[in-house]
Amino acid sequence: MPHVEPAHLMELALGNDVSSDDPGALRHIATCNRCREELSQITRIVVTARDVEESDLPATPPEQVWQRITQQLSAASAQPRRIRRSTNRHGRTIRYALSLLVGIAFIWWWSRTGP
Repeated sequence: MPHVEPAHLMELALGNDVSSDDPGALRHIATCNRCREELSQITRIVVTARDVEESDLPATPPEQVWQRITQQLSAASAQPRRIRRSTNRHGRTIRYALSLLVGIAFIWWWSRTGP
């Protein structure tokens, strides 16, 4: 059996009823270190995200912060654009970390509002 799809691992970690192919996926996870570790990591993220409380979220920044951001964006839009994508490992790590944070925030929001 091929590796279990990440979306299926996420559904298992969330405890959702996913489909009739769960027995095959669970058998594969029991014998595949890679899939078992991925499921373990996703499960830890889900548990952590569900434990997030409103007091854990960042506070709203002061109005002057938004004003400064607006000023800098206005100044940047007046300058010629040079887009450079980071291809080094550090840039990828930052993108992965940001993606993980967005995922955690989404899971927290979703668990608070319900399906």
